[in-house]
Amino acid sequence: MSNHLENIIQGCLKGDRLSQRKLYEQFYSLGLNLCLRYARSRDEAREMLNDGFLKVFRKIDRYNPAMPFQPWLRRLLVNAAIDYHHKHHKHPESEEIADYKLPPEAVVLPGEMAYEDLLKAVQALPPAYRMAFNLHEIEGYKHAEIAEMLNISVGTSKSNLARAKSHLKKSLQPAYKKIKKENV
Repeated sequence: MSNHLENIIQGCLKGDRLSQRKLYEQFYSLGLNLCLRYARSRDEAREMLNDGFLKVFRKIDRYNPAMPFQPWLRRLLVNAAIDYHHKHHKHPESEEIADYKLPPEAVVLPGEMAYEDLLKAVQALPPAYRMAFNLHEIEGYKHAEIAEMLNISVGTSKSNLARAKSHLKKSLQPAYKKIKKENV
């Protein structure tokens, strides 16, 4: 960890507002990009981000300086997104399917597709599908862990992920076809 970041964290431990502001500014872009994947809009992502930084400032004394800071921050921001999901999406769109199998065809995304297009497609997913997709595919959690975090069954987590992939495939298909035609 750099001395600069170490000094900022030390200031945050003392409750120094200037240090808190510096930490927020230093990790704003990283945090906002993470939260955008879990949010339906930029405003919702900012709300998640601000909630996440409140958690950071309240729990900064639990941070172990021997460990990298960014993964610890990411974990708190993901938890803030989960808390936001629980608070604002009381009745998520999900169905339990006991032994749901993923379709054999994978969602193929061309390298030329703009990040903004992908982000919009993920943001357009129903909240429960978006959470399952991000937690499993982006953050790397297993279905049992997701089920515990979201208070759902493992089957529901699997179903939500499969449905998220199906929605993404349908919504990204026109852009994919357009890019294929342009590259022929």
